[in-house]
Amino acid sequence: MKQDRVRTDVLEIAYEEHGPSNGPPVILLHGFPYDVRAYDEVAPPLAADGCRVLAPYLRGYGPTRFLTASTLRSGEQAALGHDLMQFMDKLGIRRAALVGYDWGGRAACIVAALKPPASSPPSSPSVCAAW
Repeated sequence: MKQDRVRTDVLEIAYEEHGPSNGPPVILLHGFPYDVRAYDEVAPPLAADGCRVLAPYLRGYGPTRFLTASTLRSGEQAALGHDLMQFMDKLGIRRAALVGYDWGGRAACIVAALKPPASSPPSSPSVCAAW
């Protein structure tokens, strides 16, 4: 597992990554009031199946930081979806299996609605088997 960060227009998003960097991407999105530890038992088996597993800390959690103090602290669906779209864009991810609950589920639904091809699972037996 590696830890890294990406910078968007509003956030520096911290995330954990498991598995091969060239595997089909699976993004695990935590809910309130939890963090990426919610997926500690999920990420390793997906990575073992060859998936590139990314677990970002959503806004307001863990080491993810707002870039400026003047940015509105919002957990609205639009903000969460925007964060996820930018996270994917910054990492060059065009399509991914999006997995989430609560706030993370909201972010996944927004991206699925606004960018349907981005949220369709990559064609991979290991990803399909994980569901």
